[in-house]
Amino acid sequence: GASTATVDPNTASDLSVASAAPAYDEEEQQNIAVYKRALPSVVNITSTEVQWNFFYGPVPQTGQGSGFILNKEGLILTNNHVIEGSQRGGSVEVTLSDKHKYKAAVVTVDRGHDLALLKIDAPNLVPATLAETSTGLMVGQRVYAIGNPFGLSGTMTRGIISAIRSIGSPANGNVIEDAIQTDASVNPGNSGGPLLNSRGEVIGITTLIAGNPGVDQSAGIGFAIPINTAKAVLDDFAKYGRIRRPTLDIVSLEIGPDQAGQIGLPADYGLLIERVLPGGAAEKAGLHGGTQRAYEGNFPVTLGGDLIVDFDQQEITNAQDLGNEMNKHRAGDTVTITVFRGRRKMDFKVILGDAKDTPQGPQT
Repeated sequence: GASTATVDPNTASDLSVASAAPAYDEEEQQNIAVYKRALPSVVNITSTEVQWNFFYGPVPQTGQGSGFILNKEGLILTNNHVIEGSQRGGSVEVTLSDKHKYKAAVVTVDRGHDLALLKIDAPNLVPATLAETSTGLMVGQRVYAIGNPFGLSGTMTRGIISAIRSIGSPANGNVIEDAIQTDASVNPGNSGGPLLNSRGEVIGITTLIAGNPGVDQSAGIGFAIPINTAKAVLDDFAKYGRIRRPTLDIVSLEIGPDQAGQIGLPADYGLLIERVLPGGAAEKAGLHGGTQRAYEGNFPVTLGGDLIVDFDQQEITNAQDLGNEMNKHRAGDTVTITVFRGRRKMDFKVILGDAKDTPQGPQT
């Protein structure tokens, strides 16, 4: 005869309780919510650069990175180093989360902040939600990175903010102020993608990793450009159609104790103005360049100019210090520059110039 199954009432009640319990705990639900909110805004970026082989034949080289959608009109933010190769006769292709591919135009770049704006023409785009500010971020705060590590699209990793610190960018040598350090696993291909808070808002742009290239790419130390820096760049673009980087319009020489002693300067450190560019910010403010030709090793230098020692009460000992302070400002801002002219200490009010309008030559 047919067998009859019997059910233990205790087991039955256990099963019904188990099936009524939520499938995911609170933490998992938050992870899933962040991913679902942010993923449609994250894009993969393939940059193609044309190089030439030994026989002068074109050899396309491709690199991959990430980015995120800013608006329904198709503006996309990424790192400049992700697409820089395409500027040499190459092209940029963007792949959306739904796998549709679009050719992208490079709208503008800000090499100083390692940022680039792209544009695609595509329907039904989902813009990312930018955090109101990256000021006040706390070490220990949970963060998420979504991007394209090693070409693995739609990858999310999670960690915390490990520190907020200034760090030199290997892409251009400039300092990233208030960079967000995280232990969320990031790898080649994550560059340009969003770093998100627990609400799925973009607080930074994943930019670089620490580790031994080719060995342990993810060493638990990644860095992101804070969203406040990106917003300043985007504001410039919205107002002026380009990025306005501030400049003093000077050519300068770093001074250390040795040079200061040899030249007889009143301070051991600073930036000696060799030349003020005609019509530039420094010249308009009354700062002086040098008049005496000399040599440092085999390099010709010009001595006798003003020695910059402070920028808005912040000590300036080298070009990096000045770069750090300049990064906090915009073209058109008024700042106080403190210099030694001979033995006399003087303050000058300087209206920062626009690097785009710099009359000639290299500048700071």
